[in-house]
Amino acid sequence: MTIKKTPSDKDKLNQIVTDARRNQELRDQSYRGQALKLYPWICGRCTREFTHSNLTELTVHHKNHNHDDNPSDGSNWELLCLYCHDNEHSKYEETRFSSLQSTRATTPVSTHNPFADLKALLGNKK
Repeated sequence: MTIKKTPSDKDKLNQIVTDARRNQELRDQSYRGQALKLYPWICGRCTREFTHSNLTELTVHHKNHNHDDNPSDGSNWELLCLYCHDNEHSKYEETRFSSLQSTRATTPVSTHNPFADLKALLGNKK
C-alpha cells in the first residue's frame, strides 16, 4: 500500500494567495482595471456611486463603441452602471437601425388607400 502525499494546508494557502495576486495583476492590466484606477467609481450618466461591494455593477463603456480602441489615458472610456450602459447601447442600436432604414428607397412601402373610394361607395347619403 502506498501513501499519497498531499500538500499541506500551508502549501494550499500559499497557492491560493499566489493565484489571487496573479489574477489581481491581470485584472489591473485590463482596460477595466485601468479605468477603475483612472476614474472615480461613479456612473457617468446617473451619478450613482459604487463601493467594493457593488463594483461589479459598474461597467466600462467605450465612447466610440470600438472595444479594440483602448488608449492608456482612458480617453475612449467612461464608467457606467449596468442600466445606463444598456440604455446607451440601445440608443446606439436604434440610431444604427434608423440610419439603415433611411438609406433604403424613399418611396412609401404601401401605396394602397383602402378609403379612396369610400365616398363613392356610400353615395351621397346623409
